[in-house]
Amino acid sequence: MTTRLASGGRLIDRSTAHEFTFNGKRMGGFAGDTLAAALLANDQMLVGRSFKYHRPRGVVAAGPEEPNALVNLGAGARLEPNQRATTTELFEGLEAGSQNHWPSLDFDIGILNNYAAKLLPAGFYYKTFIHPRAFWKHVFEPIVRQSAGLGKAPKDRDADRYEQAYAFADVLVVGGGIAGLQAALVAGQSGARVMLLEQTAHWGGRAPVDGVTVDGQSADEWVKNAVQALERMENVTLRLRCCGAGVYDHGYVLADERVADHTPGDGRPKHRLWRIRAGRIITATGAIERPLSFAGNDIPGVMLAAAVRDYVVNFAISPGDRTVVVTNNDDAYRTAIALHQAGLVVPVIVDARAQANGALPMQARALGIRVETGKAIAKVKGGKRVTGVALCAQAGEGAVLEEVACEAVAMSGGWSPVVHLWSHCGGKLTWDAANAHFRPDATRPPTTDDGSAMVIAAGAANGALLAGDCLADGHAAGLAAVGQAGAAAPEAIAADESPMAPVWIMPQGAAPALKAKMWLDYQNDVKVSDVQLAAREGYESVEHTKRYTTLGMATDQGKLSNINGLAVLAGALNTDIPQVGTTTFRPPYTPVTLGALAGEARGEIFQPLRKTPMHGWHEAQGAYFEPVGLWRRPYCFARAGESHAQAVEREVTNTRNALGLLDASTLGKIVVKGPDAGKFLDMLYTGVMSNLAVGKCRYGLMCSESGFLMDDGVVARIDANTFLVHTTTGGADRIHAHMEDWLQCEWWDWQVYTANVTEQYAQVAVVGPNARKLLEKLGGMDVSKDALPFMTWADGTLGGFRARVYRISFSGELSYEVAIPASEGLAFWQTCVAAGAEFGVMPYGTEALHVLRAEKGFIMIGDETDGTVIPQDLNLGWAISKKKADYLGKRGQERAFLASPDRWTLVGLETLDGSVIPDGAYAVTEGTNANGQRNTEGRVTSTYYSPTLKRGIAMGLVRHGASRMGETVEFPKVGGGSVKAKIVDQVFYDKDGARQNV
Repeated sequence: MTTRLASGGRLIDRSTAHEFTFNGKRMGGFAGDTLAAALLANDQMLVGRSFKYHRPRGVVAAGPEEPNALVNLGAGARLEPNQRATTTELFEGLEAGSQNHWPSLDFDIGILNNYAAKLLPAGFYYKTFIHPRAFWKHVFEPIVRQSAGLGKAPKDRDADRYEQAYAFADVLVVGGGIAGLQAALVAGQSGARVMLLEQTAHWGGRAPVDGVTVDGQSADEWVKNAVQALERMENVTLRLRCCGAGVYDHGYVLADERVADHTPGDGRPKHRLWRIRAGRIITATGAIERPLSFAGNDIPGVMLAAAVRDYVVNFAISPGDRTVVVTNNDDAYRTAIALHQAGLVVPVIVDARAQANGALPMQARALGIRVETGKAIAKVKGGKRVTGVALCAQAGEGAVLEEVACEAVAMSGGWSPVVHLWSHCGGKLTWDAANAHFRPDATRPPTTDDGSAMVIAAGAANGALLAGDCLADGHAAGLAAVGQAGAAAPEAIAADESPMAPVWIMPQGAAPALKAKMWLDYQNDVKVSDVQLAAREGYESVEHTKRYTTLGMATDQGKLSNINGLAVLAGALNTDIPQVGTTTFRPPYTPVTLGALAGEARGEIFQPLRKTPMHGWHEAQGAYFEPVGLWRRPYCFARAGESHAQAVEREVTNTRNALGLLDASTLGKIVVKGPDAGKFLDMLYTGVMSNLAVGKCRYGLMCSESGFLMDDGVVARIDANTFLVHTTTGGADRIHAHMEDWLQCEWWDWQVYTANVTEQYAQVAVVGPNARKLLEKLGGMDVSKDALPFMTWADGTLGGFRARVYRISFSGELSYEVAIPASEGLAFWQTCVAAGAEFGVMPYGTEALHVLRAEKGFIMIGDETDGTVIPQDLNLGWAISKKKADYLGKRGQERAFLASPDRWTLVGLETLDGSVIPDGAYAVTEGTNANGQRNTEGRVTSTYYSPTLKRGIAMGLVRHGASRMGETVEFPKVGGGSVKAKIVDQVFYDKDGARQNV
């Protein structure tokens, strides 16, 4: 059984006990424990079930490479699925639950899949779920959806908060082992700004566990002194619990700092996402020990040898009274020695190599530990935990030579450098045959703009696995990062190691029955036999094999399985591992919670809420708001006892008959300036803008490159080189970005400058028969028909306010849009309200605006358009210049399907009974399509009750609409029944525009 040793444990504080629960069972641990260590201390060997076969799973590693020990952490608003027990620090009251089983962890009905394993080989889902087709919806899909996933998705709103921070460094060092510490020391001493990140809660990496000495000091002592020296440097920043997640172009790095994971509810942010810009990046991220492939290597109690050593030395955990060590290298002997020194029994060290005569094997033998060379494990005995192993000859086929009783197996298949960050930004790898791993190719690094190395690998991450080489490599990396020469590196001393032997399968001649129990990807249940089957079925590309078998697609992203899987695939293809290649390394290195990626952008500040200068006045008047882009605009101003519909009718009627005020401040306003401004706008708009006279306005349409209508608005010419472009409320930022994209990427040599000034101006639409009367009462400008004709503008003063007055109308009424500085917007609005009382002034909202424009047949972007509509569909061909050689979208509109005479075109729709057609309803015609649904011939784009006309009106796109005036079309309603409407002109009111031109 696994227990806590009576003494030892370099990372735990025995004076501070913590109580926690696992599957509701109370357990105890110490401060400094990881959850995995605490579970093992309580003899909780079984921690979960595998995804496919629901086989029992136990802790196999001690770091982020752990594929098995995934738990649901916390409860309610603090529930997090798939949290690695090996990296979760223990705290008082921690709640954890196992995953992927039913009805319980000990008794899981899903284990039946294990007994049907022969029917569920690699890729079985590709072959099984396609026939018969009718089974997918009602049989296969429900099963797949029920089986998918591991942990439980949280249902409550996250109770924690997250933040983001920015940093700049000349040298960023990722990894706080001895190589990373030495690199940071060297770079820091040069005066460069240095930032050092370490993903765990402790500095030093493996050196203190492995008994390394540096310059005559223990690794622990050297690490302590190095950290203190770095803390004294004002130019150095240190961050523990901070994982370098991804490296991107131009020295951009994301790092995830776990600030309060281990102290929930203390008011600090749970995670802090760092966005770092670095001149040079040193990746001292260490190496990951590989498992060995032998039958039963997934049974709880089979662990990586280095992980066993970590649990014994760091946490005083006994993995069992008797632990068999199996290896192909000398490093695993350190684990055997550590177990022996802790008073535990190592019955045998099984070494696949023919000889093992290095310093560490000799030390093990001197301690009385039996060493068997040329041997292998034929199979592990046990179910929910290890009970013993059967030994065989490595060169044989698995014939059992001896059985050894044990409670744990410590395996080591060699080490793989953590090359992920090096590879994220294009760094290439080279195959190191001596150590059987891929390591960074220093001749092909990720580079900066000047061609120099942007990322420098150091220490074990660079393939320098021995302590002395590792420290020297970190020293050299620090010097290279700052471009200096320096003194010699400190000397690290550890026992010499003999060469490892690349062993990928135990025994090498294993029969198919044994290979079917050799696990590569523990979480996804991918076996050696699965990869070999994929090769036989033609999946020779490693990327294809990965997807066919799901090898390396578990939450550990192949950290343990990929190299072994590559080796098995290479063997099956009778080729070398380098020829097979590697899969793609993508960020993040370890999962980053969505909360950290969002930061503070959640809830009410998920996106910045934008308010006009008059927003507070609208709130005081009881306005009902609707979101329009990031803005909140008044939908209507309902009075006591009045419904929203009644309020809209009142506002429409008053605007038509007296005087309405609309807050139009949200409309986009973009300055386009420069000698080439006119030419630029001619390319953006379908019409001509370059010949617009100063003081005049012109309506324009803007299309995407594909020809589809994307925005509309009024353009005003301010002077010879300056235009003011008005856009829709939701389009301002998007259209400005669209402009900049073309200027920067295509027309970079045009002399044009753009600026989004939307929030610099408040804008008030003064609308209705009494609009001119109000402005004349305010005084200061001549706003008569002759002085300010329709579609012109003028600067001046109104009622003492600096103003630019546009004579434009979106309602069909006499209308002025008055722009004033945003700081004066509220005061101007209040002045208009007070002065307009005698003229029947009344504010109106966006819904009244929509009704007014629909009565006049004006289109609305987002209603009449949906990304598939071109101007010609909306009868706006008059706004497309016949003289211009080109504009954005012109060639797109000439494509056959956009120029087709069968396209749906805009019409008015007048219901026969005066009712309102349901929003978005489709017009149906005779016959049905292949799916048995009725054929359609049009759809409603806008539909309202018109207080002016006292009936329902609508606009819609109808096939051959322009030639079908007077015809009747039918619109089915949800729940049954239908509405019939007559096709009419889209302009329902004042077709000649007499009211707006007075």
